[in-house]
Amino acid sequence: MVKRPSQLWIIPPLENGDKLTRYEFERRYNATPNLKKAELTEGIVYIMPAVRFRSHGQPHGWIICWLVTYEAATSGVALGVEPTVRLDLDNEPQPHAVLLIEPEAGGQTRLSEDDYIEGAPELVVEIAASSAAIDLHGKKQAYRRNGVKEYIVWQVLDQKLTWFSLEQGEYLESVPDNEGILRSRAFLGLWLAAMELLAGNMQGVLKVLQVGLQSAEHEDFIKKLGSD
Repeated sequence: MVKRPSQLWIIPPLENGDKLTRYEFERRYNATPNLKKAELTEGIVYIMPAVRFRSHGQPHGWIICWLVTYEAATSGVALGVEPTVRLDLDNEPQPHAVLLIEPEAGGQTRLSEDDYIEGAPELVVEIAASSAAIDLHGKKQAYRRNGVKEYIVWQVLDQKLTWFSLEQGEYLESVPDNEGILRSRAFLGLWLAAMELLAGNMQGVLKVLQVGLQSAEHEDFIKKLGSD
């Protein structure tokens, strides 16, 4: 049967496992109705399943609470929740959270005309079920290669949180100080009591963050952002 001209221009639906360019991924994504979340990682399409409460929804909320508190106290930074990030031609993730330095303050990303992030956010956070998740494999490789300065992966089922810092092109795992606190190098004053977070003690998490926000390093960081 000969196809009519109108049939030749039908956009194929986005399917899990498709190998696509970023342009074609966006074209199919925008043409696929009722699709909540899909990502392109190293040229492969991953369609996200429904979100479970304890393994994703609640931990995600706790991370956002921590980052919102920091953003509110730090001029020149911006928080995004599951934003589309045009990382490179083979990668377009929607991280659970990104924290970036605004372009006007010297950040390494920019917003496109159609309001998407282009480039590598300074900090990316992903909530992963376990160490088998793509967050610790394909995504980690893509984030490292594109220059995401810090990458946090929370493996909920494994009760483990790993904070990677980019050093000379490689991700090295950050080590807590003697008080069990992880401290950001890209966002001074962003302190995390990881064990308190894993235990669901948000009061403890926010208490430690407040100490970071009142530190001299955070004050100096705000002044630096204002001068860029």
